[in-house]
Amino acid sequence: MLKVGLMGYGKAGQAVARVLADDPRYSLQWVMRRQTGEESSLPGHPDIPIAAMDKQDFEAWFNGHPVDAIVDFSSEDTVYSYGETVRTRQIMLVTAISGYSPLHLHYLRGIAKDARVLCSPNITLGINFLLLAARLLRGIAPFADVEIVEQHFREKPEVSGTARKLAESLELGGEKVTSLRVGGIVGHHEVIFGFPHQTVRLIHDAIRREAFGTGVAYALEVLGHQSKGFYEFDELLLAAIRAQLLE
Repeated sequence: MLKVGLMGYGKAGQAVARVLADDPRYSLQWVMRRQTGEESSLPGHPDIPIAAMDKQDFEAWFNGHPVDAIVDFSSEDTVYSYGETVRTRQIMLVTAISGYSPLHLHYLRGIAKDARVLCSPNITLGINFLLLAARLLRGIAPFADVEIVEQHFREKPEVSGTARKLAESLELGGEKVTSLRVGGIVGHHEVIFGFPHQTVRLIHDAIRREAFGTGVAYALEVLGHQSKGFYEFDELLLAAIRAQLLE
């Protein structure tokens, strides 16, 4: 059974913790939140501690609470706190941070020389399948008009990292991304292809944040079969699709 530590305990992190704690393939060992909160353990799981990142000597923490993999749903700079521990201990890392800068990504690729790292701004299986399908259709019909629409909860300030990745993958500029912030939408992404006399819409809706948890569970399983290196979710999904087609 794979021992896992979780960084980040916001809304997405809480949903991921619930999924991992109930998945028989994994043993969630601990959760790290940014600051000390009311809970000292995961609700319903008194054996899974919740600790504060701002009070940790990470090397000492890992000595007392070893894991095989880290899942990160915290913030961009958190990786600098635990990155060298991941490198030296060769721990698997699955990170779902959407706002990494080129410097963050360079650092992650450096870690990946000694460990297995999967980086994806959206860790759901469905959105990564949508990304592959959109790239396939774009390659078949480069003449089509393409627009991206992303919708999220009212409080999300920035353009979706998933939408940015979709635009980059399809070689579109930022002006081709329309963002809406309304109510409590978890996440909606839509790629619209406009052809003469027809329209194709590829749509993904995250109904509950637990979708991130099932994506993490899938990513951990697949990453466990890879060699050391830096991976993106859609890259591993494409390899699985190729294997299916060959069968």
